Amino acid sequence: MLTVASDIDVLARFGRALADPIRCRILLALRQAPAFPADLADALGISRPRLSNHLACLRDCGLVITAPDGRRTRYEIADERLGHAMDHLLAAVVAIESDRTCPDAATKDCC
Repeated sequence: MLTVASDIDVLARFGRALADPIRCRILLALRQAPAFPADLADALGISRPRLSNHLACLRDCGLVITAPDGRRTRYEIADERLGHAMDHLLAAVVAIESDRTCPDAATKDCC
């Protein structure tokens, strides 16, 4: 039975995916272009088993899909709108960071 995910569920899945730096790196790489797992592992400098676990998480979250390509399987972002959403999120975070001021920056070296 097909059900529509609630807004909260969708955001929670996206948050879980972004909670890990390796999954963020995978999503950013796939935002640029689809890739094969072996190529992703090499580009990110992580082991293939570790990459496989993270790809499984991203698949379970519905953020990436697989596409057969001959005898290999290629991974890609599930929906191009996800790539646009990541672009907007990155731009928003950069804007927030550039506006952030710390009154103790000179004495505490915190910013």
